[in-house]
Amino acid sequence: MGDRSERGSVKHRRRTTIAGDAAGAQAKRGGAETLSGQVKEKEQRHETPANKHKNHSDAGDDAFSCHKLQESLLSSNSGYSNYRGILNWCVVMLVLSNARLVLENLIKYGILVDPIQIISLFLKDPYSWPALCLIIVSNGFIMAALYIERKLSVGSISEGTGSFLHGINLAALLFVPAGTVLSLTSITPVGGVLALSVFTILFLKLYSYRDVNKWCREIKHAKARTLSRSHSCPSVHKANGTTGYTHVSYPANLTHRDIYYFIFVPTLCYELNFPRSPRIRKRFLLRRLLEMVFLMQLMLGLIQQWMVPTIQNSMKPFQDMDFTRIVERLLKLAVPNHFIWLIFFYWYFHSSMNFVAELMLFGDREFYRDWWNSETIPYFWSNWNIPVHKWCLRHFYKPMLVKGVNKFATQLAVFFLSAFFHEYLVSVPLKMFRLWAFLGMMAQIPLAYFVGRFLRGNYGNAAVWMSLIIGQPIAVLMYVHDYYVLHYGSAAEGVAA
Repeated sequence: MGDRSERGSVKHRRRTTIAGDAAGAQAKRGGAETLSGQVKEKEQRHETPANKHKNHSDAGDDAFSCHKLQESLLSSNSGYSNYRGILNWCVVMLVLSNARLVLENLIKYGILVDPIQIISLFLKDPYSWPALCLIIVSNGFIMAALYIERKLSVGSISEGTGSFLHGINLAALLFVPAGTVLSLTSITPVGGVLALSVFTILFLKLYSYRDVNKWCREIKHAKARTLSRSHSCPSVHKANGTTGYTHVSYPANLTHRDIYYFIFVPTLCYELNFPRSPRIRKRFLLRRLLEMVFLMQLMLGLIQQWMVPTIQNSMKPFQDMDFTRIVERLLKLAVPNHFIWLIFFYWYFHSSMNFVAELMLFGDREFYRDWWNSETIPYFWSNWNIPVHKWCLRHFYKPMLVKGVNKFATQLAVFFLSAFFHEYLVSVPLKMFRLWAFLGMMAQIPLAYFVGRFLRGNYGNAAVWMSLIIGQPIAVLMYVHDYYVLHYGSAAEGVAA
C-alpha cells in the first residue's frame, strides 16, 4: 500500500510538472501569437486592397511556379560551354567510322604493307646511294661559308667581295643539287626530296649565318656593345659538376665547332646566344625516340595500305574527266591524307625536333604554336612552323620593311618565297614542272582575304581546317596523275572502289 501511495504521488508530481511545462510553453506561444497577431493587425490596417491582391498572387506563384527566364543550352546567349560529352561522342563516331573503313580496306585489298617496297622508294640500286652522297657533299658549302666569314673578319676581302662570294655559295646550294637530281637516273623521287630538303635547310641556315656575322661586323666597326655567344668556346667546369659555357665575342665564334653546332640544332636562325638546357634527360630522349620509330612505321604502313590504292583508283576518273567520280575520289583521299599529315606534323615538329634538341642541349623548344585554333590563314602559317616563321620574319620580312617596301607587298613576297620552295621540293624530285604546289601556295592570298573579311571565330577556324583537308589531296592527285601520264604513258587502270 505504501509503495502504491508513493508511486501515485510520483505520478501526480510528474503530471503536475509536465502540465506546468506545457502551460508555460503554451503561454509563450500565446504571447508570441498575440504579438504576431498585433503586428499582422497593424499591417492589415495599412494594407490596401491592391497590396492584398498582390501578396496573395505572389504567394500562389511561389508555391506552384516551375519556370524562370532562361535560354536553351545550345543557344549562343546561354553562356553554356561544357560540351565534353558531345566531343566524346564525336571521337567515338570518328573511331567507329574509320574502323569500318579499315575493315573494308583489309577485306578488299588484303595486307599491302611491304618493307622491301619501302626500301625501294629510297634506293634503286643497293650499291648506289646518290642521295646520301649528295648530302655528304653539302659539307663543302658549309666550309665555304665559314672561310668567307673568316676572311671578312680580318679584312682580307671587302664587304662587296664577301657578299658576292656568299651569293655564289648560296645559289650553288640550290642549283647544284637540283641539277644533280634532274640529271641522275639512279636517284629516286623520295631520295631526291630528302636530299633537296637538306640543301634547302642549309640554304636558310647559311643565309642567316651570313646576315648575323655581317651585323656583328657593323656593330664592331661602330664600336658598339659587343655581342657574345654562350657556347662557342671550350667549356668551363663548375663546382656542381655541370658544364658551363663562357661568352665568346665576334670573331671568336667563327670556328668549326660553332658552325656545325648551328647546322645540327633544330633552328634556322643563327645567333650569338643560344639558350642551353642544363643536361640530357634520358627518359625524355627515349620517349621521343620510340615515338619517332613507331610513328614512322605507322605513316609508311598507312601510305601503302590506304593511300596508294585510293590514288591508283583515281586515275581512271581523271583520264575520263568524270567530275563526279573525281570529287568522290578526292573526298575519299582527303581522310587518309589529312590523318597522315597530322601524324607527320607530330613526328617531325614534336618528336624529331625535341629528340635532336635534347641531344644538342638546345633550350628553345618552341617549334610550333596553337595553329589548330587558327581563325585566319595568316595565323596558321605563322604558327604551325615556328623555325621557318622566325627566319622569314628576321631575314626577309623586316629587312624589306626597313628598305621602304609596303606591308602588303612584303607579305606577298613572303608567300611567293614559300611557294617557290614548295614547288622546288616537289617538281625537281619528280622531274616535272606543273606548278601545282606553287599555285596552291599563292591561292592562300585570296583565301586569306576572304576568310579574314567574311568569316570570324569558329567559322574562320572551320575554313582553315577545310583548306587543309581538301587542298592537299587536290595537289596530291594532280601530281600523281601527271607523274603516271609522264612516266607510264597513260593513267593506271583503277579498279572499282
